[in-house]
Amino acid sequence: MSLKPTPVSEKTAQYLNDLFSSEDDFLRNLRQEAAETGMPSISIGGVQGAFLQVMLRAMRARFVLEIGSLAGYSAITMARALPKRGKVVCMEYNPDYAAFIRRKADEAGLGDKIEIYVGDAKETLVNYIPQFGFDFVFIDADKPSYSEYLDLVYPLTRQGGIIAGDNALAWGFVAEDNPEFEPRNVKAIKDFNLALRNHQGLSACFVPIGDGMAMGVKL
Repeated sequence: MSLKPTPVSEKTAQYLNDLFSSEDDFLRNLRQEAAETGMPSISIGGVQGAFLQVMLRAMRARFVLEIGSLAGYSAITMARALPKRGKVVCMEYNPDYAAFIRRKADEAGLGDKIEIYVGDAKETLVNYIPQFGFDFVFIDADKPSYSEYLDLVYPLTRQGGIIAGDNALAWGFVAEDNPEFEPRNVKAIKDFNLALRNHQGLSACFVPIGDGMAMGVKL
């Protein structure tokens, strides 16, 4: 046991990736193909993917909501951990990215598990009435909207369900008062972290994996 976190060196990170990654050839090729089409080279990592899969399986999740899906890497990763009638609902702003996700989901044999809504997620969520409560919500979209997304998805999450925001370490600048890198986005993430921790309907924690995830279970 230790009261302080253990720093993860490049060598340790590689060790973890070698032993505990969910990434396979399909996902590796997906990342490469997405980069070749001009998409930003950003996604969760394989170690973070394995964590999400273990968590989803442990909580017997069936329904996942993802806000900001980009190339579908995390959506496919999570869909693989869901049961036969499970579903990942993706909300993606860019129609070209959404078309890419649809194609890769079909190639992965997961077309029936991945549903995509195209457009501004905030506008979609205002009128969105699913026939189920979400077991897990993964927020990984525009950072200034994180806190607003939290308010919008909370009513859609079942009791005992989890809401998580990615990049909660803000690329290593979350503890800086005057960050040199993307100060507007860093401030938005700090605001989200605080809102999640102080939310009266959530019990929150922080998982320092990848660029960090702030998470809260609905009480």
